[in-house]
Amino acid sequence: MATTPTPILLSLLHHLLVLLLLLPYQQSILTLAAPGGGKWNLLLSNIGVSAMHMQFLNTDRVVIFDRTDFGASNISLPNNECRNNPNDLTLKIDCTAHSVEYDVATNSIRPLNVFTDVWCSSGAAMPDGSLMQTGGFNDGDRNVRVYKPCNDNSCDWQEFDNVLLQNRWYATNHILPDGRQIIIGGRGQFSYEFYPKKAGADQSYNLPFLTETNDPRIENNLYPFVFLNVDRNLFIFANNRAILFDYVNGLVVKNYPTIPGGDPRSYPSSGSAVLLPLRNLQGGANIKAEVLVCGGAPKGAFTSANNRNFVGALNTCGRIRITDPNPQWTMETMPLARVMGDMVLLPNGNVLIINGASSGTAGWDLGRNPVLTPIIYRTNNPVELRFEVQNSSSIPRMYHSTAVLLRDGRILVSGSNPHAYYNFKGVLFPTDLTMETYSPDYLDPRLTPVRPRIVSPTSQSQIGYGQQLAINFTSQGRINRDLITVTMAAPPFTTHSFSMNQRLLVLTNDGGSSANVTSLGNSNYQVRVVTPGSNILAPSGYYLLFVVYREVPSPGFYSL
Repeated sequence: MATTPTPILLSLLHHLLVLLLLLPYQQSILTLAAPGGGKWNLLLSNIGVSAMHMQFLNTDRVVIFDRTDFGASNISLPNNECRNNPNDLTLKIDCTAHSVEYDVATNSIRPLNVFTDVWCSSGAAMPDGSLMQTGGFNDGDRNVRVYKPCNDNSCDWQEFDNVLLQNRWYATNHILPDGRQIIIGGRGQFSYEFYPKKAGADQSYNLPFLTETNDPRIENNLYPFVFLNVDRNLFIFANNRAILFDYVNGLVVKNYPTIPGGDPRSYPSSGSAVLLPLRNLQGGANIKAEVLVCGGAPKGAFTSANNRNFVGALNTCGRIRITDPNPQWTMETMPLARVMGDMVLLPNGNVLIINGASSGTAGWDLGRNPVLTPIIYRTNNPVELRFEVQNSSSIPRMYHSTAVLLRDGRILVSGSNPHAYYNFKGVLFPTDLTMETYSPDYLDPRLTPVRPRIVSPTSQSQIGYGQQLAINFTSQGRINRDLITVTMAAPPFTTHSFSMNQRLLVLTNDGGSSANVTSLGNSNYQVRVVTPGSNILAPSGYYLLFVVYREVPSPGFYSL
């Protein structure tokens, strides 16, 4: 009988593959690396705010913000400014910032001024690169805020009062093919609406599915997992089941089976989910789409945690092909149970599962036993060979932690504040203001000789739909041209264990097969691919484009 390899054995096998990849260039390497993978690096010991929400911008900067009504933060507003808000529930005159901008290149923080309460809000990057952010709590629950990126440190939040038709707290946003955002759900809201508003779409529309998936006094349907399917409809997962929703006509197209086991996966159970990489984009109606949902807390865990009994988190993932005529869940077992984890699509198509706890649920002081160890999920491997345990961090990332992909392939990790206020002493998990990065194995310095580097097009290039795209890149030494791929990733808005609008596409050539690579001599190559054919596959906006060789990605560049 075949035996399932252990996580340590899988890690060793992976490191052996790394060494085999390097053999033509580094024959002197004689020993294997230690079990586990990746590297952690502390960037800043205090960014001033806890990173409840994060969005990577097209300026190589990250906008970060926390709630505004918990009192003072640890960073002052510039120029002796103060926020004077008579509606604030805690500190009506507040001279501290509750949002910052992180500059990746200089590893520095700049305070920003957000006025109304953005606690547990939502958002997405618009086609022009602006972050459009919606809802929150108290005086901010029907507001829209826009952050237009800049390179001269002059930009700040702009705020528009009471433009949403319903208060949106713990809602989910998704970019639509026409460039608008759909805003779904929220605490006490079993409906959706659109923004920016346009004629005929300025209403709030009921969504009975959210009523059906609401557990009394627990909910378990907040921050629903939403993905734009390849047929233009929306896959919406809440609690323990999902629908395919035609948002144009307000119709449920398909009801998916309940995830096996029936345990809730969305907030406050707080598993996480990703739309797996979209491939074969020239396949028309035959393009397949799959969703992966991992972790969370079992039924009753929220009530138990409030009674100080912290139930173990779920250790399962459910994978479903949402485009199948009769879709069914396939269940897989993770090496580590996890609640409040984040799932990040990596440039090579794999998934990083990071942050969170192994017992309890989301909520104030309701999580226990931090999971310091990330896991890589290798999307294309056989079922029994998909999970790989990585090297551990030393910093617990509990409730209100976040993780986002940077252009150079690192993962920016910050946050963790399971308290209603900033609390640094006398508690099990103090408020954490540090910022660190996790560098996956593909950034191992030993892989530098084979890591591709894009020469052209240049950053901020305009790329249209269904176009032939020639990408020139360098890679030292001899490469196997059949093992080059090109991917493009949409940077998501991340909060509460879900990355809204996260999307990764694998580009191919005209025939729908692998990328077409030619040698230009002197370690220079050109790869030709076709861009996605429609704004349904890739809603208009900015993407990070990567050339990947044997799972080792180039630094990305922006395509608009």
